[in-house]
Amino acid sequence: MPFRSDDLVDDIMRTAPHTIRVFLAFRMACVGCPIATFHTVDDACREHGIDRDKFLAALCECVPA
Repeated sequence: MPFRSDDLVDDIMRTAPHTIRVFLAFRMACVGCPIATFHTVDDACREHGIDRDKFLAALCECVPA
């Protein structure tokens, strides 16, 4: 499942709950945040000072085979 920078954070966590550990590993407090329903990955990375490409790569790596 490819993840994109314009995907909504909440959509990712709901459709692929195994990705929650990636958000937590990057110290992103998106889990349970009401803003997650509006923020894209790009928004969240910018707000948390996270490198978007590294974060997206980590999301993709956690996808079960």
